[in-house]
Amino acid sequence: MTKRTQLALATALVAALALGTSGCSDPKKGSAAGAGASNPASANDGKILGGAPVKGGTLTVLSNQDFAHLDPARNWVMPTMDFGTRLLYRTLVTFKAEPGKGGSELVPDLATDLGTPSNGGRTWTFTLKEGVKYEDGSPIKAQDIKYNVERSMAPDLTGGPDYAAQYLAGAESYKGPLQGKHLDSVKTPDERTIVFELKRPVAEFSATATLPTFAPVPESQEKGTQYDARPFSSGPYKIESYDRDKKLVLVRNEHWDPKTDTVRKAYPDKFVVVMGLKGGQIDDRIIAGEGADASSVQWSDMRPESAPKVLPKPEIKSRLLAESQGCTEMLQMNNSRAPFDDPKVREALQYAVDKEAVVTAGGGPALNEVATAYLPPALSGGKQADTLKIAPSGDPAKAKELLKAAGKETLKVSLAVSTGDKGKAEAIQQGLARAGVEVVIDTVDPGAYYDVIGDTTTAPDLVLSGWCPDYPSGSTFLPFVFDGRTIKAKGNSGNYSQFKDEATIKRIDEINAMADAKEANQAWIDLDAEIMKKSPAVPVLLERKPLLVGTNIAGAFGHPVWVGQLDYATIGLKDPSKSQG
Repeated sequence: MTKRTQLALATALVAALALGTSGCSDPKKGSAAGAGASNPASANDGKILGGAPVKGGTLTVLSNQDFAHLDPARNWVMPTMDFGTRLLYRTLVTFKAEPGKGGSELVPDLATDLGTPSNGGRTWTFTLKEGVKYEDGSPIKAQDIKYNVERSMAPDLTGGPDYAAQYLAGAESYKGPLQGKHLDSVKTPDERTIVFELKRPVAEFSATATLPTFAPVPESQEKGTQYDARPFSSGPYKIESYDRDKKLVLVRNEHWDPKTDTVRKAYPDKFVVVMGLKGGQIDDRIIAGEGADASSVQWSDMRPESAPKVLPKPEIKSRLLAESQGCTEMLQMNNSRAPFDDPKVREALQYAVDKEAVVTAGGGPALNEVATAYLPPALSGGKQADTLKIAPSGDPAKAKELLKAAGKETLKVSLAVSTGDKGKAEAIQQGLARAGVEVVIDTVDPGAYYDVIGDTTTAPDLVLSGWCPDYPSGSTFLPFVFDGRTIKAKGNSGNYSQFKDEATIKRIDEINAMADAKEANQAWIDLDAEIMKKSPAVPVLLERKPLLVGTNIAGAFGHPVWVGQLDYATIGLKDPSKSQG
């Protein structure tokens, strides 16, 4: 498909999404992770598809990949966090199951409230609800949450959120509980009380407690790296079977008590995740909606080439969601070695990338837009900064000039991307070629992608990766992507550029110590501009998440916090008798 054809389809998709949508009509009323008013498709934010679900039936998820990790200590990919914390395990605190702005509101989950701070915000205390149970009917204890927080720091259990390791006092050298050692800064005075002692005040710790790190794992169920295959359920469903890379089947957890859970509705009797399908194949099956596919949703984004099959048909277009993600996709350069240990070479790539072409390859302006900074609009007052003021199509002449000054008139570098991003990679490849940079593309299976690029010993020169705020604060973005202290040899997550800069580290600590949230917010925006000048990565895209659902699906909406992924807490079927499985 030519660029012109893709752009025409994308422009049509913008118009289609902007007309006739239900839900929130004000484009600024997106979410904590929503796009700003400048996005023409953001009028679609807040849309709910299919009406109210009824109880029963089998809901099928068609996926191009397996889950990277279902172990709550290792689960840090946005859509999988949604799936895990809505269906398999509960956390101390969670987000409301609502589209648009309401979905960013915090509510208690396992805890009775949002936590009680003391000691100037350095101590946080949570009390568990009475009657919360695991899938075998045994009680969930505060000690189980402490255990999972501790295991999130075990070197063998890589890939999970780093907040506990960063925030908890005495966690610097802690290596997890697998050798029998425990962390003194997490206290459990009784079975329903858990106390966190932090190294500094954290006013937003209630939001931190929404992460899978703060789900319970009883020590008796510990299976090390094998826990990924069979997490012990504290949520409304449990695993009946899991054939890796093929199929996951969830059935009801009869010991989950809806009286203790105000968020999850657990409408379907069963969830079946079918893996290993091709993206276009998934689109075609849900568009056709035959048999079990009528009761199906897609995990991966709708492919751009499927747009002409959807837009001309109102009955199909009405089953499309394209919520704003509030995430920034970046081309991260490996700063740890040549040639990207040279700031001039890194700056050259800022000018060499043709972001306009990457937008087109990613489905056009309906599905993504050019990024000009690292922080997404939701964290920078609704509009991205533009520190370097580079044209969207780049400036290859300026890039050549910078490379020449660095003594690198020609370069050959490797770029790793997830299989589904090959089109974007080719657009990057063509853009960099204009400046004399030859790019060799290596595509990686999406289920293994973050594990592959997170191994610093074998990391490529370039990776294409996104970062989304875990909740609406700059503290959930810049420190994880650009603080050199977060880099790990295995399971590196976020700082794929391996950027280590003392001035940046010092400023991160200064901002984290600020008590005034408004002052801190502006400081993160200012730091973003300073890091842009050092060019550890090229911000490329701000994305949306286009998802199709079957004709028998009800209660479907893209959750604002989990990057527009369907909220599995309240999704269900119109007519369970029409489902299969």
